[in-house]
Formats: sequence, C-alpha cells, structure tokens
Amino acid sequence: MTSEPSVAPMTLTTIVASTRPGRVGRSVADWFTSRVAEDDRFASHLVDLHELDLPFYDEPHPPALRQYTKSHTRAWSRIVEASDAFVFVTPEYNGGFPAPLKNAWDYLVVEWQHKPAAFVSYGGVSAGTRAVQMAKQVVANLRMLPIGPTVSIPFVNEQVEDGAFRPGKMHETAAEHVLDELARTGTVMRRLRSGTY
Repeated sequence: MTSEPSVAPMTLTTIVASTRPGRVGRSVADWFTSRVAEDDRFASHLVDLHELDLPFYDEPHPPALRQYTKSHTRAWSRIVEASDAFVFVTPEYNGGFPAPLKNAWDYLVVEWQHKPAAFVSYGGVSAGTRAVQMAKQVVANLRMLPIGPTVSIPFVNEQVEDGAFRPGKMHETAAEHVLDELARTGTVMRRLRSGTY
C-alpha cells in the first residue's frame, strides 16, 4: 500500500467520542490509529474529546461565520481544518451517539466540508450501529461524505485485555476496508477542495 511519490499522505484524524470514566473507546481508538500508522497513504492523528475538553458550545456567533472568540474554538478549528478525513470512534448511548461528539461537530461548519467520514462503533449486541446511523445524518448535513464501510465491535468488553483492545480478524479486515475507502474518497475530496477536480 504505497502512495504516489508526488502526493502527500492524507491526514486522517481519529476522534474518540466517549469521555466517561471507565470507557473502552480510547483503547479501540489506539488500536485503530496504530493500524493507520502502518499505512503510508495516511498521516495518523488522534483527538480524544476527553482530553480536548471542549466546553458546551459557547461561541456568540454562528460557526459558519468563523468569527471565533475563544481560544479552544480556534485550536479545534485548526485541527479539523488540517485534516483530510475523519474516523469517529463511538459507543451507543440510548440509541444515539454521545453528546460530546455532537458538541464537537457543532463548533464548526466550514472546516468539516468535503471530507470523508468513517465510523468505528462498539457496544453490546448492537455494536453501536444505531449511533452510526444517526451520526451519518449529522455529518452529511455538515457536507462531509459518510462512507459505507464501518468497523462494528459487538460485546467489546470481551475484546479488551489489560486495558488494551484485542481485535479479531473480522475487525482487522473491516479496518482495511475502511482505510481503502477513505483513501479513494479522500483523494477525490482533496482535489475537490483544491479546485483541481
């Protein structure tokens, strides 16, 4: 899996949605980002919303105007602006995604546009799939491109040992499909953003 010499790797930002104590989302994200780091089509970047610690949306102007008044908003804007594609690692809360993830999306508008979005979900029997279906509606409204392939991890606690997520073959295969699709769509969307497509 090699990229063309003249094309810089795409910055793939993996975002950990859960912020609660005892979460397994960070271990799942650590596995995924280590998988991305092995793929020279991407430059891997990890954002943990627990560490980012965005307050509940507190800007006085609509985000589409990009008239940011807070340093945390400007910092978040720089991260998202610099990203070519996203992977959202999310559990399912009451049939939907966690509030911190929606809050992170709501801070920005322009920075998300024309970038592919993928999902790694986890949980019990449903593996977080209902959260993904809801999330795809939100990212599409932000003019991101939600891709089809996902990584779904049912009964995730059975896959965690000593705080580390231990993927099975199906998870590794699904991750490969996600990365292949992100590489394809990310290349097209990057050209679209640069006006060369």
